[in-house]
Amino acid sequence: MNRVVAHELIHAFDHCRAHVDWFKNVKHLACSEIRAANLSGDCTLMNEIARFKFGLKGHHQTCVRDRAIRSILAVRKVSRETAEKAVDEVFDACFNDLEPFGRIPHSKTDAKRAYKDFLNRDRYTANL
Repeated sequence: MNRVVAHELIHAFDHCRAHVDWFKNVKHLACSEIRAANLSGDCTLMNEIARFKFGLKGHHQTCVRDRAIRSILAVRKVSRETAEKAVDEVFDACFNDLEPFGRIPHSKTDAKRAYKDFLNRDRYTANL
C-alpha cells in the first residue's frame, strides 16, 4: 500500500512542479511514470523477486522502463510502439530526476536519509 501511495504522490508532485499535460502530451505522462516507478519502490529487488523477474546488471532501469510503458498503456489509448518511443525519448532525463527525494529510496533507511537531507537542505546557506 505504501508503494501505491508513494507512486501517486510522485505524480501529484510532478503535476504541481512541472505542470504536466496528462491528456495531450504522452512524453509528460511517460516522464511522470518513469519517475514514479523509479522513486516509489515499484522496482525494488524484493518486489521483482516476488514477480519472478530479476537480473543482475541494469535490472532496475529495465524494470522502471517496463513499468512505465505498462502504466501508459493502462491509462491511454496508444500503441505499444508509441508508448515505448515516448519512454525511450525521455528516459535518461526523467530517470535521473530524483526530486523531491534526492536519492532513490530503496529502503526505509534511504527514506530516512532523504528526509534528513531535506531538513538540512538550507543549513549551509542560511547564514549567508
